[in-house]
Amino acid sequence: MTSFSDLSLDPRVLQAVSESGYATPTPIQQQAIPSALEGRDVLGIAQTGTGKTAAFVLPMITHLSKGRARARMPRSLVLCPTRELAAQVAEQFEKYSAHVKLSMALLIGGVSFKDQDKLIDRGVDVLIATPGRLLDHFERGKLMLTG
Repeated sequence: MTSFSDLSLDPRVLQAVSESGYATPTPIQQQAIPSALEGRDVLGIAQTGTGKTAAFVLPMITHLSKGRARARMPRSLVLCPTRELAAQVAEQFEKYSAHVKLSMALLIGGVSFKDQDKLIDRGVDVLIATPGRLLDHFERGKLMLTG
């Protein structure tokens, strides 16, 4: 059986995974993480509760740990169909990136533009957003989505 340490994840990510109580990756994680770390596109379909979020968040954190954010230019975008899912992904990102110095902004409706603008202006590594709020910020010229 594969362990998380066999998947070439950053040691700081492995520490957070261990602290979260996980010892072995689920099938979706075993299949997706190596491909994501190689920079390949991954389409993963699995039932609720199988660890799909960790399957893309863990390699994303490992990859992003090697660089720096710039103002108004997020390094990674996670687009979620609902506010609830976006909040869940943000919570998982914070848990797994606890030992890696990465910044994140959650862009969802019902939250002040002013607070979100401050985060974007400082520069974030990861932008987790719903489509509507992402477009609102983009159309206001607050975000550059190139690259």
